[in-house]
Parts: sequence; C-alpha cells; structure tokens
Amino acid sequence: MSEYGTEGARDYVAIYTPKTELVPERTCLVVVDIQYATGNPETGLGALLNQQGRLHEADYRYARITEKVVPNTLRLLDFFRTNDLRRVFLTYGSEVEDYSDLTGQMRSLCEATKNREGEREHEIIDELKPRPTERVFNKITPSAFTSTPIDIVLSRAYGVDSLLFTGVSTNMCVEHTQRDAASYGYHCFTVEDACGADSPEMHEAAITVLQRLYGTITSTDAAIEQLSAALGIATGSPLVEA
Repeated sequence: MSEYGTEGARDYVAIYTPKTELVPERTCLVVVDIQYATGNPETGLGALLNQQGRLHEADYRYARITEKVVPNTLRLLDFFRTNDLRRVFLTYGSEVEDYSDLTGQMRSLCEATKNREGEREHEIIDELKPRPTERVFNKITPSAFTSTPIDIVLSRAYGVDSLLFTGVSTNMCVEHTQRDAASYGYHCFTVEDACGADSPEMHEAAITVLQRLYGTITSTDAAIEQLSAALGIATGSPLVEA
C-alpha cells in the first residue's frame, strides 16, 4: 500500500478528515472506467500507442491495471455480489456517432481511442462485465456527479451514504468523482491497491490529495475485512484511516 495511506497521510489537514466506518447496507462499490478504451494494452489507447511505437510509455499503467486494479476490483465485486451489496459501474465516452456530445476536454482522447457507445473500446473489460441488474453510468465529463444521475440513484433509490472507489485513473475520473461525492455529503473510501494511473507519481499525488478531507484511504483486504465483520461472517480489522 502507498505510504500516503498510512502514516504519510497524517498531515495537519488530513487529521480533520471525518473518520467513518463501512456499514454494508449503506455502502456502494463504485468501479470507475475499467474499459477497453484505456484499460487494455491491445485496444483503444494501447493499440494507438503500439502503432506509434510508444506502448512502452504506458508499461506502468497496464502493469498496474493487470496486477492490481483488475484482480482487487474483482475480489471486491465478488464480495459485493455474494453478499448482495450495492455496486455500480462508471464508464466514459461519447453516446453519439460523431462524438459531438463531448467538450474539448474529453473529445480528442475519445476520438483517438474510438471510445463511443457501440464500439468494443467503450465496453467494460470482460473480467468485470456488469450483470443485467447492475447499473452503469456513462460520463461525458471526468466526474460522474456532473454528467450522470448517479446521485439520484445512490441516495434515493439505493439509500447509500458511503462509497468505495476502485478503477482508473486515480488522478482523473476516480479523484474527480470522489471529490464531488464528498461535497455531496457521501463518506468516501479510496481502495488504494485497486486504483491505478499513468505513473506512480500521479497515483500517489492523487492519494495525497484525496486523504485531505475527501475520504479515507484503504486497501482491498481492509475493506473486505471490515465489511465481513459488520456482516458477521468474519473477524475484521479496522480500515487504514488517512
């Protein structure tokens, strides 16, 4: 786990981050943007970089996704499914053929990586494929709270107030969505070993920021252990608090 998730996170602002615990019936797993567009080295961004002879520049990103993000997200997803806890997926990309629903912030990247509805690149990777009863929110901005009805579903339909974040990129859509979620009053938890970015520096910078009032930094093991303890199916250990 990153040093910023333990003692390194305890600075003079982080000490004021609300200390909360995961309550299973009020917690939702949020899986962010693990799509073929930027989450697989053979499609989307990976294919583009390979054509340009630059795929090696993304070695860290794809290794992190393969070794940490996908397996740890899958562990959490399996746990939430087994125990019938709330979970949602986020994607990003255009919802029209010509990408005209995207602003300049998102459009060029999505066009270059063929990230639009109907393309393989827009889909969530097969290992994490959502079930028919699992809600997917497509973003056209980095934050789900600025371009999807996620708040209505989470707060009104699901009745949750705590969100557990995994996915990519830590410093982009994970961070943006979590920042907004905290501002909406949700208790947020970043699963450090289930998130990834383009470099260790980007990942750790986001973790450093997120533990300053935006939420608690935790690990896959700690989250599962605490939820298991609350459900009475295992003896848990406390989350690693920022």
